[in-house]
Amino acid sequence: MVKFSKELEAQLIPEWKEAFVNYWQLKKQVKKIKLARKPKPPQQVANNINTSSEFGFSIFDPIRSYFSSARSSSSSTTAEVRRKMMAGSDHEVYQTDLVHLFSEEDEVKAFFEKLDGELNKVNQFYMAKEKEFMQRGDILNKQLDILMDLKRILSENRRRVKSSSNNSSVSWSSSPRSSDFSESGLESELAGGETPKSEQSETEEVIAALEKNGVSFVNSNTRTKMKKGGSGGNNNNNKPKMALRVDIPATTPTRTITAVTSMLWEDLINNPKKGESGGGGGDHINRKKIQCAEKMIRSAFVELYRGLGLLKTYSSLNMVAFTKILKKFDKVANQQASPSYLREVKKSHFISSDKAVRLMDEVECIFTKHFANNDRKKTMKFLRPQQQKESHMVTFFVGLFTGCFVSLFSVYAILAHLSGIFSPTTGRSYVETVYPVFSVFALLSLHLFMYGCNLFMWKATRINHNFIFEFQPSNSLKYRDSFLICTTFMTSVVGAMVIHLLLRAAGFSPSQVDAIPGVLILIFIALLICPFDILYRPTRYYFLRIMRNIACSPLYKVLLVDIFMADQLTSQIPLLRHMESTTCYFIAGTFKTHRYETCNSGKLYRDLVYLISFLPYYWRAMQCLRRYIEESDVNQLANMGKYVSAMVAAGARLTYAKKENHLWFAIVLVTSAFATIYQLYWDFVKDWGLLNPKSKNKWLRDDLILKNKSIYYMSIGLNVVLRVAWVETVMGFRFRMVESRMLDFFLASLEVIRRGHWNFYRLENEHVSNVGKCKAVKPVTVPFRDADSD
Repeated sequence: MVKFSKELEAQLIPEWKEAFVNYWQLKKQVKKIKLARKPKPPQQVANNINTSSEFGFSIFDPIRSYFSSARSSSSSTTAEVRRKMMAGSDHEVYQTDLVHLFSEEDEVKAFFEKLDGELNKVNQFYMAKEKEFMQRGDILNKQLDILMDLKRILSENRRRVKSSSNNSSVSWSSSPRSSDFSESGLESELAGGETPKSEQSETEEVIAALEKNGVSFVNSNTRTKMKKGGSGGNNNNNKPKMALRVDIPATTPTRTITAVTSMLWEDLINNPKKGESGGGGGDHINRKKIQCAEKMIRSAFVELYRGLGLLKTYSSLNMVAFTKILKKFDKVANQQASPSYLREVKKSHFISSDKAVRLMDEVECIFTKHFANNDRKKTMKFLRPQQQKESHMVTFFVGLFTGCFVSLFSVYAILAHLSGIFSPTTGRSYVETVYPVFSVFALLSLHLFMYGCNLFMWKATRINHNFIFEFQPSNSLKYRDSFLICTTFMTSVVGAMVIHLLLRAAGFSPSQVDAIPGVLILIFIALLICPFDILYRPTRYYFLRIMRNIACSPLYKVLLVDIFMADQLTSQIPLLRHMESTTCYFIAGTFKTHRYETCNSGKLYRDLVYLISFLPYYWRAMQCLRRYIEESDVNQLANMGKYVSAMVAAGARLTYAKKENHLWFAIVLVTSAFATIYQLYWDFVKDWGLLNPKSKNKWLRDDLILKNKSIYYMSIGLNVVLRVAWVETVMGFRFRMVESRMLDFFLASLEVIRRGHWNFYRLENEHVSNVGKCKAVKPVTVPFRDADSD
């Protein structure tokens, strides 16, 4: 049977761990009571008997003993719980008074003081979270009312426009000028000049619908002016104006470009020339913006429902914890304290309040009515997505393909040795043409393997990576899935390598045999973009979207998963360069002619080396720039400087490889040393949160996931060693072609391993930050707000 402490550890919400009952500390208090109740040594008992015998025995002693035991058994209440108000607050706190004296009174008193403290902590946290979610619910209800009103007015206006040939003075159009962003927001204005009497009722209907939901306007006396018929003639200064801001985040290139354009041409857009017909000049909400707002509100309701579910779990787990620990106390102290104390626990707010449950029911009804077309199944699919069940078949195939990979690789090594494929005389052609293709697959497989190790460690240490990366738990990749993809990948690749050598040994022409790597690449590309729902399609398509966002930086909104993936690319520059060689190898037809100098000698090819080495750092720098513009955080500029310094160092090393002289050697040393120190500081202090001199854990951080602190110190040393692997490129070691290629592959593999090692601590620091803020639910982003709120 699993102990409750293990069960609680497995089920509690990691981000709220500190707010749960400290069951383990209470168990220690119970253990102290148990130790205090142990029988006294014989010598001490004899001394007590001798002491009592000085006063002699009495014939009434048995009677006294009988009535004393009867009185203690008849009274089941050993502790009385009192509630009182906190000073300067409306919160109730619990305080326990011991009714009977215990032989181990100090330990029992300490236990109940600790228990009261835990009960008060749970109550206060529950009330704070309940209040937060209730406020979210009120905000979302108002947002939904505004959305419904706008959709109704939009649909009515579209019908009116179709039936009427004349444009009304108050219209809802889809002009491109309607996108006026401020902090990734979209401002939509309802502007009116001289409003005809026939249209005043329509305008007032719009105003009334929005004011009903708490939206205020630029002019407080708008409606008064409307009723007066827009007095003031053509004077634009007297024009009544009302503004509603629709915050549609600039998450796509189109919205980002529109935002920049609107800021540059704001005066031209918002202040049209006098004399233009219509007098309104304002552009309005269109159907597409309404759809974006609807999607945002729907996502906010899903997140609210998830938060309420977590709060419900929090309440039930804490109730069970109080029940379990009080039963342990009763058993050890031989008392009946649990019934009276549990009665008070059940009366406390975190158990007696049903606001969260009622709000969950309300969210289900709202979602079913407005976002699921009254289909409850569809509602539950959104609100309660089913977890993907782990299959033992995945584990079986991981073991199967691992064995196949080891066997095939052994066969490949033997065949390569017998055919002399890596010999100095015959090996250059193979290394220059076929080797880069297979290196791409090998480095990708290693990265997948390291990611699987990361997933395993994150799960073992209860790091909520799905929440941090905003993955859907129903279709997110598990560590077994990652290992399965990796082993399948490598088994296929090594199998192709074995077939390649066997065909070469059988006498097939190299132009036919060397097409095998290209066929393998085409197969994997086809599997990656396969539209059918097989082979982890959600993961494949999500990966493609992330790569699109990175490649188009800074036009897409930067999420943590984009940052994380772009960091992986900075460690895969050798892979990108191999992909360049492979592309040239097949496009230029080198695999037919075996003239590998075609790619190496071309000027365009040599210049592309710089571009490929710079691209991952450029993408990360652009992401930092985008975040600085959105958040105004100077740290983002400092982070961008790190990637700029890495670009300079990479360019210096590439130039030094072509022009080996003392000047470029000195430049390489200075730029590489500066970039390395910069990167190490950022790794340890910013990304990992370590090297804090004021921490209670020497030179680490206050909160550590791993219990063994020495692992952190070893990780710091390992990261330093792997960061300075660039030294090999400037030391001037001379190897033959085959050994040089193997050394490059080895160093590239070490960088991939370093990145996988870095990934764990990067996410651990992010998780610790979420725990410190009790952040288990994404913040609400609402589309509608007042223009005056800016």
